[in-house]
Amino acid sequence: MAPRSLEFPVFDADNHLYETTDAFTKYLPPEYDGLVRYVEVNGRTKIAVNGQISEYIPNPTFEYVAAPGAQEEYFKHGNPEGKSRREIMGKPIRSLPAFMEPQPRLELMDQLGLDRAIMWPTLASLLEERLRGDPPATHAVVHALNQWMHEHWSFDYESRIFPTPVIHLGIVDEAIRELEWVLERGAKIILVRPAPVTGFMGPRSMALPEFDPFWNVVADARIPVGMHASDSGYQRYFNEWEGMTRGEMLPFKGGSAFMAIVGHQGRPIMDTIASLIGHGLCSRFPELRFAPVENGSNWVRPILEYMEGAYRSAPKSFDEDPVEVFKRNVYVHPFHEEDPVGLVELLGADRVLFGSDYPHPEGMSDPTSFVDELDSLDRGDVAKIMGGNLNRLFGFDPATSAA
Repeated sequence: MAPRSLEFPVFDADNHLYETTDAFTKYLPPEYDGLVRYVEVNGRTKIAVNGQISEYIPNPTFEYVAAPGAQEEYFKHGNPEGKSRREIMGKPIRSLPAFMEPQPRLELMDQLGLDRAIMWPTLASLLEERLRGDPPATHAVVHALNQWMHEHWSFDYESRIFPTPVIHLGIVDEAIRELEWVLERGAKIILVRPAPVTGFMGPRSMALPEFDPFWNVVADARIPVGMHASDSGYQRYFNEWEGMTRGEMLPFKGGSAFMAIVGHQGRPIMDTIASLIGHGLCSRFPELRFAPVENGSNWVRPILEYMEGAYRSAPKSFDEDPVEVFKRNVYVHPFHEEDPVGLVELLGADRVLFGSDYPHPEGMSDPTSFVDELDSLDRGDVAKIMGGNLNRLFGFDPATSAA
């Protein structure tokens, strides 16, 4: 693929790596041996966490994967022909070295026209929910994953690839220790699950004052907080509506019409952002910067309207105007099939981020083609969205290419 030449640096907020099968276990302490295992089920390899076999990701070895952008047209234009999921996904491909190693990924980024990219883990999105009853074990597995990630990818590869270490907040002192560990090793961004924190006292909002010692370290480090879509634990609630007593989140399998409706509402990220602002965290730490990634943007207009109405009817419940807090503290990554220009009109170009979800099938096969969705904007705003905003957030010159 010939690189697409753009006149400004391109910083992709949503690239992914595929974990190897030892990513969770290579550095896991001996007392947790067997907590994460790969098992054979009817001739197929599955991952088992805490004794439960998971179908969350159909092929957790990532030996074969769907082609990048396989679902791009489906998400952009729908499914008027009523194709099956298998027909939409197409024929699997063998994973490229670039999906699992940083140097080949740099070469692929050059081919794709990407100067820099945030690199999110893929399988990690299932971990915390499946260990929700055991905070010490969760911290242990998360640290093992971060050790693996640092060994294989680093947290800052040639100032172009930025893998995102995971921070679990179940035990605040452990979260601070993990944060300091990744900062010492050059982390430029962290990943915090957009969900209630599962700790010894049960699930609770990360924005409550008891977590302030952690957020104080984050604020002092001036490191952005990524909130990538994951299993946020809402499946238990959805199961009640489905008349089910059990069942895990299966984001890559088809579901009922009910799930098709609620799955597009963005409840986990909307509730998380409502908590960050409504529980006062963003007012106590106005310098914090949150970046919801791969959560889409269709939830933004409703939450701003809810905030506006709440502030109008109960202003004394807030430390400051919640809409202004959102526009100060939150950056949003819209999906390519949504309305990024409308989002710019709502938030301003300074708070919108380009992300392609490469190489996932629901993402874009040609990441820089996102620029075509912005052709009605002036070039300065396009440059901000395609890379300038992230470069500023990371402390880089927004106008200088890293490649």
